[in-house]
Amino acid sequence: MGEIYEVKAVELEGIEECPVKQVELTVPKTDDPTLPAVTFRMWVLGLGACVILSFVNQFFWYRKMPLSVTSISSMIAVVPLGHLMARALPHRVFFKNTRWEFTMNPGPFNMKEHVLITIFANSGAGSVYATHILSAVKLYYKRKLTFLPALLVMITTQVLGFGWAGIFRKYLVEPGEMWWPSNLVLVSLFRALHEKEKRPKGGTTLNQFFLLVLTSSFAYYVLPGYLFSTLTSFSWLCWLAPKSILVQQLGSGLNGLGIGSFGIDWATISSYLGSPLASPWFATANIAVGFFLVMYVMTPLTYWFDVYKAKNFPIYSSELFKSNGESYDILSIVNPMFHLDKKVYEQNGRVHLSTFFAMTYGLGFATLTATIFHVLLFDGRDLWRQTKSAFRGNKKMDIHTKLMKKYKLVPTWWFVVILVLNIALVLFTCEYYNESLQLPWWGVLLACALAFFFTLPIGIIAATTNQAPGLNIITEYVIGYMYPEHPVANMCFKVYGYISMAQALTFVSDFKLGHYMKIPPRSMFMAQVVGTLVAVVVYTLTAWWLMEEIPHLCDTSLLPPDSPWTCPMDRVFFDASVIWGLVGPLRIFGVEGEYGNVNWFFLGGALAPLLVWLAHKAFPDKEWIRLIHMPVLLGATSMMPPATAVNFTSWLIVGFLSGFVVFKYRPDWWKRYNYVLSGGLDAGTAFMTVLLFLTLQSKNIDLQWWGNNGEGCPLAACPTAKGVTADGCLIT
Repeated sequence: MGEIYEVKAVELEGIEECPVKQVELTVPKTDDPTLPAVTFRMWVLGLGACVILSFVNQFFWYRKMPLSVTSISSMIAVVPLGHLMARALPHRVFFKNTRWEFTMNPGPFNMKEHVLITIFANSGAGSVYATHILSAVKLYYKRKLTFLPALLVMITTQVLGFGWAGIFRKYLVEPGEMWWPSNLVLVSLFRALHEKEKRPKGGTTLNQFFLLVLTSSFAYYVLPGYLFSTLTSFSWLCWLAPKSILVQQLGSGLNGLGIGSFGIDWATISSYLGSPLASPWFATANIAVGFFLVMYVMTPLTYWFDVYKAKNFPIYSSELFKSNGESYDILSIVNPMFHLDKKVYEQNGRVHLSTFFAMTYGLGFATLTATIFHVLLFDGRDLWRQTKSAFRGNKKMDIHTKLMKKYKLVPTWWFVVILVLNIALVLFTCEYYNESLQLPWWGVLLACALAFFFTLPIGIIAATTNQAPGLNIITEYVIGYMYPEHPVANMCFKVYGYISMAQALTFVSDFKLGHYMKIPPRSMFMAQVVGTLVAVVVYTLTAWWLMEEIPHLCDTSLLPPDSPWTCPMDRVFFDASVIWGLVGPLRIFGVEGEYGNVNWFFLGGALAPLLVWLAHKAFPDKEWIRLIHMPVLLGATSMMPPATAVNFTSWLIVGFLSGFVVFKYRPDWWKRYNYVLSGGLDAGTAFMTVLLFLTLQSKNIDLQWWGNNGEGCPLAACPTAKGVTADGCLIT
């Protein structure tokens, strides 16, 4: 490893086309097996990126605007560091002529090292969903949950996905038809970052541009992050009528419809929907239409026609209420055994949702069925053809699979052993800590069965259409009916049944990225296992530290009005555990509940793509009909709540400018700088946010002036029904 290898590409004889056009145009058909992948630089930069992204993403998790820093940021940031290490580190060879021979500097920083560093970073960029359980139990239910069972749940949730990924990788990675469209963005970026380029006259290299953006966003974020927080949600309409509930409902970006509201803050723009710079205009347009229909048609109609007593509650809220509009004291209906206290529940009355919250659950039902029927109607024929091609016994290998045959594969039994040991650990954890976790052994096995059953079909859909239906509603429904009144059991079942499958698809997608970039499979496996374990530990420790460090974390009744630590994502997860677990779907959406008609959304979601398909068949010359994507349209507001109107309006403005204006009129600039711009904005904003917390906010050094008094729409969250009162609201 001490010598500098000369790059000699291995190419197959003849020109062989890939079965998917996009892959043919994007992924190189060459490989250099002499390039070192597992190097000292890879370990240092990979583990560093994993730890930093894990800490930063968990740090943001509890904030009002939970910015998600993706692996693209670290992918770009490590390039100059990798080249610096290649120039500065010694070339000395240690343990020469032994099996342990290695050098700190095997030569120029190369693409294979870079891919493995990104796999490490991806482990930190993908959130550990089981942290929601920790937050819900300790911060909302105010119950004891010790560190060890919390850590075991978080580890086993992530690692369980390895088993499903390993079992199905033969069908979801090797076939050329399983192409995982999102990976092509990363492939393009890797190639761009490793092109040898000179700075164009009057311009910048990609690395220089990234550093300029990072520095600028780092410096700018001191404004919305500390000096002038109103920039987070600039809701000017509220200022026109400071005593009008109606005007503030219309204009508030945080608690209303957000008409005219916008945020000049990258955290506001990218918190829930990801970077708008990475969204194609087609998807952005569908989200815009869906948001408009939900926020400016459905919500006003249901509210002002008082559907489900909408006026008794705020127009936008994820909280739970009594029928008279008072906040529901959830802890009062939890008995000492951490189950539903039926007697107290009958005295308090039913749990009520804001009509907006109830409708978003309905849209979630519709999105699930719409996704299935859309794929069957529009992609069913191609999907069936590709699936048959991928699964036939004597299938033809594409060129990338042939190139990968040079490397040792990861034996399937490795994954099976990990799966069996992990399931055994899950069973032990849930049984030994049953008082805390509540999930019985049969619930663990049922969750695993659901994940096993759905991983392959949903994996095929994700690999070919980039659409992956979620199992969260199915898992909540199933365990909610089978094992009601056990909130933690419901959360654990959802995590093991749904998130383990989602994690499996993440691993499989990473395997495919390594497949495209010709990374030795065993090196990929090592990076994924180590990265996942490191990320889980960092996520858990960071969450535990924040719970100890920040007084009244997530408790909006005790936090200052302008506190950023409101935990909107955890609040929604907690409310879901009450709806599906503590109270149970039978008392909410079933025959004993008030919201039974919301189940009709399942049927509506199935019919919506059928109508579009019939219209497309009736008018085949109208190309715009084919672009109506009902799962995206119906699921446009799936992040609301906790996302608010200002997140969408700001995201759509930037998405339009990037995906339509710049892409259409400055395509060369867009292709060169768009993703680099996104990564720089992510990184600069994240670093300044952490710096502000460590230096000022953790020491309660605040700046009090009108620019830090919130958006100025205090009446937007008020009910409007006669006789219903709330703190800080006018009596109507």
